Amino acid sequence: MSIDLAVIGLGYVGLPLVQAAVRAGLTCTGYDVSQRVVDGLNDGRSHVDDLSDADIAELRGAGFSATTDPACLGEADVVVICVPTPLSPDGGPDLGAVIAATQSTAAQLRPGQTVILESTTYPGTTDDLVRPMLEAGGLVAGRDFHLAFSPERIDPGNPTYGMTNTPKVVGGMTPGCTDAAAAFYGRFVQEVVRAKGTREAETAKLLENTYRHINIALVNEMARFCHELDIDLWDVIRCAKSKPFGFQAFYPGPGVGGHCIPIDPNYLSHQVRVELGYSFRFVELAQEINAGMPRYVVQRVQDLLNDHAKPLRGAKVLLLGVTYKPNIADQRESPATDVGAGFLAKGAELSYHDPHVPVWHVDGRTLQCQPDLAAACTDADVVVLLQAHREYDPAALAAAAPVLFDTRGAVPAAENVSTL
Repeated sequence: MSIDLAVIGLGYVGLPLVQAAVRAGLTCTGYDVSQRVVDGLNDGRSHVDDLSDADIAELRGAGFSATTDPACLGEADVVVICVPTPLSPDGGPDLGAVIAATQSTAAQLRPGQTVILESTTYPGTTDDLVRPMLEAGGLVAGRDFHLAFSPERIDPGNPTYGMTNTPKVVGGMTPGCTDAAAAFYGRFVQEVVRAKGTREAETAKLLENTYRHINIALVNEMARFCHELDIDLWDVIRCAKSKPFGFQAFYPGPGVGGHCIPIDPNYLSHQVRVELGYSFRFVELAQEINAGMPRYVVQRVQDLLNDHAKPLRGAKVLLLGVTYKPNIADQRESPATDVGAGFLAKGAELSYHDPHVPVWHVDGRTLQCQPDLAAACTDADVVVLLQAHREYDPAALAAAAPVLFDTRGAVPAAENVSTL
């Protein structure tokens, strides 16, 4: 029996792809090495922010199923690899999951199939790593099967842009490969953008996130000296963004999080250093600045407490919002972890509240979400707003907290409120 699509990796990237394909009428199977994930999906439970249990039930009703058996890959006309690529200890991408997924695909590969890699990685991965593994059995990419790269552009929690209305970049090993991949995505994505080849498609994703990484670092560094110069950076940005051309607003924060911004630019920096022998200085400087923001937050809070004749050691510090972005439960690479560890290292009594995170693990400790937000704010010596979830009423936070440090520019000005 043939199916339209098999998705390898059923997480924040793979599941939205499954949903879009199934809603467009494609038959789809999901493959994941996690038995827990597979069992949960087959029982109708979602483990990602963008899909609810009702969404999973809808997919199941349309015939979708998940499995840990790679034999399903041989039944699909299109196989899309959506596995994670975290950083390795040397600063490059850890391609272990990509290699394992490619090996599973290669073992089931048959003529006429289309294989697409969506996992973010360094330029050349599709051609230099994935292609030889798939061709080891004798089939040739571009002749016997199609091979392409299409960078994922999932933005968890984004209510405006999702899988179907975000343009899809596609680059194949050959023009025919690009055509095949574009035709596949064209069945459920409104706009497909064709890249010259796989390397261009791979680099496009890295450029997108490097652009954001560097501009966030710019405003983070400005936040430091604007504080010293007694300049309200939030008002500066408000004024600057009134210009209808030539400026895009970026905002400071306690650091950068998620799977993309703190990680993807390092893939490119690592490849430049390894293959060309020199550094990608913009990326390395941005990484240094953004990685230093959690320490800066801790220092600013320590200074605030000092102004109120309180030491940080022994102080009750309440953190609000420990996810990497607002209104979701995703904690991947959240700067809150480093902020929390910094306070613990200085002897603070740490607590937290987050409507999306009932239990938080930080620096080897397990903390429970404070059940009463107002009472927790009143009881704390200082409240630190790290993520401005929609559930938070900024004015109410300011009224309840004795001292509040706002890293997101969300709280109205008041005597007890300081901003990043």
